[in-house]
Amino acid sequence: MVSVVGLVLFAAVLAAHTLFAAVLTRFFRLRLNTQWGYVIYSFTVTPVVLLVTTLVFFGIFPIGAGLNLGATALLGAAVGLPLALGFTIDTLYVPSPEEMDLPQQR
Repeated sequence: MVSVVGLVLFAAVLAAHTLFAAVLTRFFRLRLNTQWGYVIYSFTVTPVVLLVTTLVFFGIFPIGAGLNLGATALLGAAVGLPLALGFTIDTLYVPSPEEMDLPQQR
């Protein structure tokens, strides 16, 4: 049976993964000067990082041990959902780097 603490920790990991995916997408948007480069990097590098942190949180630290999720459901919830949400938040709701006013460089 799952405890309330297990559910809260699971939700915290999902929120942290979403934040991490949004920050990585933003980093790639700022650093890459191509039109599709940040999309390719966001969908290839970010899932690897989220997979490693998923293995750490759910493998070494037994977060969500009582949830009894299968491997596919765990990867979908801990990698796929935060990746989609983080990418969507950064792409749709954060202004693009070209729209930001920056001070002049000397």
